[in-house]
Amino acid sequence: MLYSTVPATEKRRRLRERLAAGELLQFPGAFNPLSARLIERKGFDGVYISGAVLSADLGLPDIGLTTLTEVATRGQQIARMTDLPAIIDADTGFGEPMNVARTIQTLEDAGVAGAHIEDQVNPKRCGHLDGKAVVDADTAIKRIRAAVDARRDPDFLIMARTDIRAVDGLDAAIDRAKALVDAGADAIFPEAMRDLGEFEAMASALGVPVLANMTEFGKSELFSSAQLRDAGVAIVIWPVSLLRIAMGAAGRALDTLTEDGHLTSKLGEMQHRADLYDLIDYEQYNHFDQDIFNFQIDTPGR
Repeated sequence: MLYSTVPATEKRRRLRERLAAGELLQFPGAFNPLSARLIERKGFDGVYISGAVLSADLGLPDIGLTTLTEVATRGQQIARMTDLPAIIDADTGFGEPMNVARTIQTLEDAGVAGAHIEDQVNPKRCGHLDGKAVVDADTAIKRIRAAVDARRDPDFLIMARTDIRAVDGLDAAIDRAKALVDAGADAIFPEAMRDLGEFEAMASALGVPVLANMTEFGKSELFSSAQLRDAGVAIVIWPVSLLRIAMGAAGRALDTLTEDGHLTSKLGEMQHRADLYDLIDYEQYNHFDQDIFNFQIDTPGR
């Protein structure tokens, strides 16, 4: 009932243990707290909280318009609804190194298990769009050092994302990733890898976990979990997939409503009320009302 009973520190510790064991961890992207509970119910390893999804949820493009407060608030709402660890997209850290430090501590307080900081310039762009620009190595390193220095829970995962592959090529991406690991990054998110060979080269060159972003309609091919595991990838995310599917279904339902005047033909595609009530643990709330919050109001005049 209400929120997860697993402390954030425990979620972080479990994530660290599983990464150290060399498993491939699968993190679908949650677009709201309820979808995070569904991800857990379906047996996945963790929840990813995408900056692109948070922006889209506000009706905004993914170009760095969201604030730390907005991101941390939504991150907390999602993370507290699941026993799974959540990794959140912290963009460029919302400012200079001191801002990055504050970002990490704020996200720790929000209960997520880790965050990634990227090396794009501000304003940033979606990682799979053309026209990106990255900061110099010194600036990127300072961001990660600030994040590591600010961290209070040693199990909070600090991941460095680099977008330099699309700008200067694979060799530059490997060099940048090595420098970010030396700066203290616990894991590397190499954005917009072109093929499995590039993922394998990145994983082979580094001594830390590597994340693969399997976003649809982007620069990377959509590889299977088994293919990515064989390439040495440690974490795979599908950041926007559930939102895309949900919005696609919503659009089709609205078209049907316009054409037919009702949604009878769509009932088989909907989540049943019983399944929703089960997912939100409705029965436990009833027990609470009956066993704890059970009272009678005095009748006037008594």
